[in-house]
Amino acid sequence: MMKYNWQQPDWPHFRYDLSTIHETLFAIAEKTGLISGKLTHLADNLQTEAMINLMIEEAVKTSEIEGEYISRLDVRSSIKNTLGLNQETVRVHDKRAQGVVEMMFDVRRTFKQSLTKAKLFDWHLMLLSGSFNPNLSIACWRTHKEPMQIVSGHHGRWVVHYEAPPSQDVPKEMVKFIRWFNSTAPGKSQAIKFAPVRAAIAHLYFESIHPFEDGNGRIGRAIAEKALSQGFGYPAILSLSQAIEAEKKAYYAALNSASRSNEITAWIQYFVNIVLNALIEVEAQINFILKKSVYFDTFKNILNERQLKVVRRMMEAGVKGFEGGMSAKKYMKISGTSKATATRDLQHLLHIGALKQIGSGRSARYELNYSSPFPNQIVI
Repeated sequence: MMKYNWQQPDWPHFRYDLSTIHETLFAIAEKTGLISGKLTHLADNLQTEAMINLMIEEAVKTSEIEGEYISRLDVRSSIKNTLGLNQETVRVHDKRAQGVVEMMFDVRRTFKQSLTKAKLFDWHLMLLSGSFNPNLSIACWRTHKEPMQIVSGHHGRWVVHYEAPPSQDVPKEMVKFIRWFNSTAPGKSQAIKFAPVRAAIAHLYFESIHPFEDGNGRIGRAIAEKALSQGFGYPAILSLSQAIEAEKKAYYAALNSASRSNEITAWIQYFVNIVLNALIEVEAQINFILKKSVYFDTFKNILNERQLKVVRRMMEAGVKGFEGGMSAKKYMKISGTSKATATRDLQHLLHIGALKQIGSGRSARYELNYSSPFPNQIVI
């Protein structure tokens, strides 16, 4: 019985209907243009901040999807080391963080180049050289005779969601995949017009083969990013993994459904919406960075070091805001000050418009006030 896409006689000739996603594709094109325009109006340091924040999210979330939790601080340090933004190279304790950052930079740096087996092996080595599994085969296709299966459940009661082609077939399948990827690039013989559509197919195609022992999901998302970058003509500024991780169950459900047939309209609909959601998050990040810039220009000469330390800590939480809001107790812990000073500082920050109050009495909490009528405030 043929259960999976690669067992079908039409594999890997994917079929799909784009008539239902033209509006989404138009929205993606519109959003990329808007984001590009906003970025060009950011100062260089703010452009760098936006890129670093998005790369951190991509590095952390692409690992979280696979059940690995890497240090956000180590990711940030590794990115800043690579960009030469640290006065002295900061030691990165989690080698997995360093590896995923190294791969991400290489994906961005080489996006115009054709995909090769050597490049995929390089990415695999970068990604997994810090792995805790000493028996893992790295920088080579899988060779084990046991089926490569995606399962859930418990020992003795496994549920098999997908079984990839046998290891002996992987080399020839990957030759076909690499040939397809390069021939569908912009300007090539079988070019796929819409970059998000090509990215969707590339990710599904690669995941269906599952050529490595480990790291297939992370490298598959890097391949999708490469496809987007080639279509856009510049390194894609977005975090696909952040958008996917927000609804991880939907991602696996869509993959599982798409792996049963080579009619993949539903998968493409899902994936192009992931691209759009990722771009919406990018725009939110840029708006947030602009707001932060205005905020600091307004208050940097008004706040003392203690108050600035707390404000910076609150800003580190990003677009979603400081979890639970700021309280006197949290203020004391962050600033290392007394309850009386914390209370006085919070009231002062509230009075000058740097904070806004949420709730009252003992449940009073404070959030950064980005919408206060600051002097010289710009409208975003």
